Amino acid sequence: MPKPAKRKLADSPSASTSLVIDNGAYEIKAGFAAKEHADGEASVIPNCIARGSDGPRGTKVYVGEQLKTCKDFAEMSFRRPVEKGYIVNWDSEMDIWRQSLFNQGAQLQCEPHDTSLILTEAPNCPQALQANTDQIIFEELEFDSAYRCIGPTLNYYNDLSSVFGNASTQSPEGMLVIDSGYSHTTITPLIYGRPVQHAIRRLDVGGRVLTNRLKELISLRQFNLMDDTHLVNEIKEDTCFVSQDFGSDLEQCHRLGKGTDMSRPLLTMGQPVVSDYVLPNYHSTFRGRVRQHEPKSVTARLAAKTSLGEQGAAEDACTLGNERFVVPEIVFAPSDIGMSQAGLAETVVQSLRCLPAALWPALLTHVLVIGGTCRMPGFVERFESDLRSVAPSECPVRVRKPADPVTFTWSGGMRLAQDHDALKSHLISRGEYLEHGSQWTAKRFMQTT
Repeated sequence: MPKPAKRKLADSPSASTSLVIDNGAYEIKAGFAAKEHADGEASVIPNCIARGSDGPRGTKVYVGEQLKTCKDFAEMSFRRPVEKGYIVNWDSEMDIWRQSLFNQGAQLQCEPHDTSLILTEAPNCPQALQANTDQIIFEELEFDSAYRCIGPTLNYYNDLSSVFGNASTQSPEGMLVIDSGYSHTTITPLIYGRPVQHAIRRLDVGGRVLTNRLKELISLRQFNLMDDTHLVNEIKEDTCFVSQDFGSDLEQCHRLGKGTDMSRPLLTMGQPVVSDYVLPNYHSTFRGRVRQHEPKSVTARLAAKTSLGEQGAAEDACTLGNERFVVPEIVFAPSDIGMSQAGLAETVVQSLRCLPAALWPALLTHVLVIGGTCRMPGFVERFESDLRSVAPSECPVRVRKPADPVTFTWSGGMRLAQDHDALKSHLISRGEYLEHGSQWTAKRFMQTT
């Protein structure tokens, strides 16, 4: 476990419970630390304020977890308080927190005056935004105490032996945390659980970029879905995969593309590349589904729908071919869409070059991928293959993904909360913040991370 710097506790925290919040750009993972054991479930809350149709009554606004009750996502607009991984709109974020954490009837009934808060932030957060966060925590919400840290560090507290399959890896000397989330992908080297700040690298590609790119491709080739972000995000989650041989798969699609013989099966990773995605109508169906591709001409499909009437309208589908693997390829080759950044494997090597070569073997044998983007089929295998090709030949490479890469960081924070002595050495009380100010608080958080 990381060994925080020793300090004198002038005003020790006295909270009786701990709240862990992994404040992601797309979803908030939150929950109280279990009292008897460290295994619990996080409440996953949409981190947005959405405005959608409410039938003849006009529009309806959904705040945070209220979005889970929504049935009609057609042309819904979203406002997110997090931009580029950082909280920039605390007014909106507070509305979401109050709705989901503090208000009467909220999923988590939190009393800040008797609660210690563990809150994550993205690496290299600007100091002004950190000061805003501390002000909200201690002055507006008045938490008893808090620990603000970068999210990747909490993964070190998890049961890593179950992830890497070796009991000796519970507390590895070094670990590379690849967090591929909604806003971006970060590479954070940890040495005995502590981040090496100058070696942290960021790739400005995440789920948001991939969803927007898929919107453009589908809207250009088939249906106009530029205003249906939620639907396209579901299409991405249900159909996209990472190609293990991008050039070969793309060449096959060119030879057996939609304009030629679509009746011939086109396989990659043992699955047909071309598939149909049945769109929801938000009356009888509320989420789309993947079905086997039906190689009919566009004219034949339209004629069939006309003859079926309302039933045919409910079966509107778009055909997806190389879009399924071209979009995820952006993570590994951002230059494909004109971004002047290296791919994921090359960015990892850039991070390693900031560290002594003696640490490389320990880091490359403990590469942990987390975040929603890494859930796409083939992500881990492709990343491990690319990393092996650019890493020194004498260094073994081992890339692993936990069972739930979305809540794994939150689980680490929950395990930290179970170790009361370790948590106490990390926490800063409200009294200390009010006495010493925001600059001292920022410095203490940096020292204890």
